[in-house]
Amino acid sequence: MLMQMRVSSIDPNTFSVRLNFRGNLNFFLGSRTRDGRSEQRLSEKTSIKDVIESCGVPHPEVDLILVNGNAVDFDYTLTSEAKIEVFPPGEKYPSYNEKRLQVTTASCFVADGHLGKLARNLRLLGFDVAYDPRAEDRQLLEVMHHENRALLTRDRRLLMHSMVRTGYCPRSQHSDEQTIEVIRRFDLLTLIAPFTRCLRCNATLKKVAKGDVIEKLEPLTKVYYEEFRRCTGCSQIYWAGSHFPKLQKRLEAIRAQCS
Repeated sequence: MLMQMRVSSIDPNTFSVRLNFRGNLNFFLGSRTRDGRSEQRLSEKTSIKDVIESCGVPHPEVDLILVNGNAVDFDYTLTSEAKIEVFPPGEKYPSYNEKRLQVTTASCFVADGHLGKLARNLRLLGFDVAYDPRAEDRQLLEVMHHENRALLTRDRRLLMHSMVRTGYCPRSQHSDEQTIEVIRRFDLLTLIAPFTRCLRCNATLKKVAKGDVIEKLEPLTKVYYEEFRRCTGCSQIYWAGSHFPKLQKRLEAIRAQCS
């Protein structure tokens, strides 16, 4: 009797790599890999960056990569079976400080058009945020590159662009929670300087004498307010109006949650 041989459907020239995404990186993974684990089969040598991004995780969200226990950078090429661990910024790994892939701080940002409320919050707290709700991806990348800004976007494909060195994808869809995320990610707590930047054009504000702006004030504003600031860019005038205590309370709540 002839024995029927079972032929494997797996190409003998391929190899598998097992990835374990740590921390909050499972935010980027599909529903089948919410435990942070993924296995990929490769048919040729492939860069570790391409393998990680094929799982949906943008490279600016990756701070440390261990291949079989050894720290590597994004240029590392996979040629055989491997166990890979991928870590986000913000967690401490004393043994691998020299292989960290992301900067820990940034204070200048460019935000995409869907993050207008986040941009406003960050400007309220004194941070330099370029924002144009009509800007296309190409324009965002140009501003990021030429002005050395970190990119803030929830578009993971944009964050994967090869031009992007530093960036962050807010996990929350709520602007105050997004603000807390950005402050924590880029270690901005000690740099907060509320009400020092223009909400309209992003330029800095400068204290100005009431007499220098009095002709531009409304009648009641002239009567009840004495301290004013003027934008050094667009000349918009600011003062602590009736809405100010409520706004100040909200910003203090954001600061408290970051500490």
